[in-house]
Formats: sequence, structure tokens, C-alpha cells
Amino acid sequence: MTYWKCRVCGYVYNPETGDEKNGIKPGTAFEDIPEDWVCPKCGASKSKFIKVD
Repeated sequence: MTYWKCRVCGYVYNPETGDEKNGIKPGTAFEDIPEDWVCPKCGASKSKFIKVD
């Protein structure tokens, strides 16, 4: 499973759980998240995330 980690605060996006509080349904691949989505923990942009295997 591939996860995506925020380089600013360490929040980890898990595609299996999504980010339902911000409209990202479970099962949504990181690549399919809208570009204007931000880290739910610190507000960093999507570009601040790195892939973690």
C-alpha cells in the first residue's frame, strides 16, 4: 500500500480511509484528489506531500 505524508506536519493520507471530513471518499487515490485539497491537519498544499511505500 502506498501512503502520502505531509512534509510539513507528518500527517499521512491513507487512500483506504480517504479524508471524509473534507469530501475525499475512502478508496480515493492521492492522484485523484483535487489540486486545491490541503492537509487536514496543517493546511499545507497537496504539493507538500511525499510518497511513502
